[in-house]
Amino acid sequence: MISQRLIFAFRSSTRCWRHPIAFVEARKRGGWRCFSTPVCSRGSPVMEEILARVVAPLPTYETRDKAPPPPESNSLEFMHFYKSLDMEDKLSLLTKLSQDFGVDHKSVSELAVKLLDTQIRDLATILQAEDRLRYSLIPRYRQLLSHISRVEGGVKFLVDLRTDLLEIISSKASDSPQIRDLNSTLKSLLSEWFSVGLLKLERITWQSPCDILQKISQYEAVHPVRNWTDLKRRVGPYRRCYAFTHAAMPGEPLVVLHVALTEEISNNIQGIVREFSTLDAEEDVNKINAAVFYSISSTQAGLQGVELGNYLIKRVVRELQSEFPHMCQFSSLSPIPGFTSWLQGLLNQCRKEGRGLELLSEQEWREVEQATDCAPGMAAMDALRKLIGTGEWMRSERLSLLLEPVLMRLCAWYLYGEKRRGYALNPVANFHLQNGATMWRLNWHADTSPRGMANSCGIMVNYRYFLSETSHNSALYLQNKVITASEQVLSLVSQFQKNSKL
Repeated sequence: MISQRLIFAFRSSTRCWRHPIAFVEARKRGGWRCFSTPVCSRGSPVMEEILARVVAPLPTYETRDKAPPPPESNSLEFMHFYKSLDMEDKLSLLTKLSQDFGVDHKSVSELAVKLLDTQIRDLATILQAEDRLRYSLIPRYRQLLSHISRVEGGVKFLVDLRTDLLEIISSKASDSPQIRDLNSTLKSLLSEWFSVGLLKLERITWQSPCDILQKISQYEAVHPVRNWTDLKRRVGPYRRCYAFTHAAMPGEPLVVLHVALTEEISNNIQGIVREFSTLDAEEDVNKINAAVFYSISSTQAGLQGVELGNYLIKRVVRELQSEFPHMCQFSSLSPIPGFTSWLQGLLNQCRKEGRGLELLSEQEWREVEQATDCAPGMAAMDALRKLIGTGEWMRSERLSLLLEPVLMRLCAWYLYGEKRRGYALNPVANFHLQNGATMWRLNWHADTSPRGMANSCGIMVNYRYFLSETSHNSALYLQNKVITASEQVLSLVSQFQKNSKL
């Protein structure tokens, strides 16, 4: 039967609607207990009642290690209720959870005053006051999150819940500081639960379970898998595919890394993902001198900011060194998302300010005018913007030769010179530079797919991992915001500064 409290809640709320009562069963002391979780709209008594029931009071400081855990059914009830809501009502629930079940600010203030008063006391008294204050800063809802993580499917639920929080924050659906604090608390918990020591490295092969292979295909975000033959190629000879998994999310790859085993560091992606000549070949160890990381994909949006990719690359390097002791060349072959849109924005800005002609040399502008049969000045700039926007220049060998030095130096500046808070603006560059890689080589016509042309005019970049230098490079970048780059990259940057006069 439905409890009298829920019947009253249905009758007293004018904003609830009919919905089939869903029953969830939870094992408790050898028996089964049923409870109902009707779906209600924002601010309804049902929502308030469920939160009041499932979010247990924070134990007192003295009983923090002795308080019995709440029943598992509380976690299951919250999970079921949350899943039944639409996004608008999820926002309402999360807002209420973060505002009404967070930190007791009055208690924190009182304990902070007491801590100041203890500064003249002995060290043991000061440490105990600090510990009490630290305990009071724990949000009440943190206990609910921790207990949810212990039930079956709970960790995956929390990862998905954080996906919702990130969407709420990025879409500005809420500017509540409590929502941001809830997101920060959940991120901190997920960082603990997904620490590298709890992750398992798995090599994915054609003999791996079919559902894992299917997920590897679905999650591929850099170079989409076209069919099963394509997937078989990517886990076959001269290729390696690795994934981190977690015991709490079985069968779910968290971050996936694809590696090509080559003689030299690759300068284009076509030979890696579109070449099938070695599909059934036996690997010749004498032809394997380099490992090229050509795709790394995080599969769970809710783990954003939880460092996984960095550790995966380091683990894979150790794995490959064990398999191929002679291997000493490790590099990425990375896309440059955002370059084309940045360039179009730069051209638009320069045109408005009447200084666009500074981007190219006088000789280059004359060649653009001749190749496009347009008048000098702004007409030539408009023609260049159109060429870059449509990718039509790729069809002309003349235009391709003309634009190569222009686009290469502009791309080098975008990667090396454009910053956000002092770090590389491009997210892929920022990721590899944080890992200690060197910005090693820009590659022309490296990705001629429609996506590659639209994102970066077909240019790709190698970030080279010199293993003896990665720690030093990482520290230089993170602490002093210094980018370690090769002579080729620095030369292109110098050409940009000389020609562009910006």
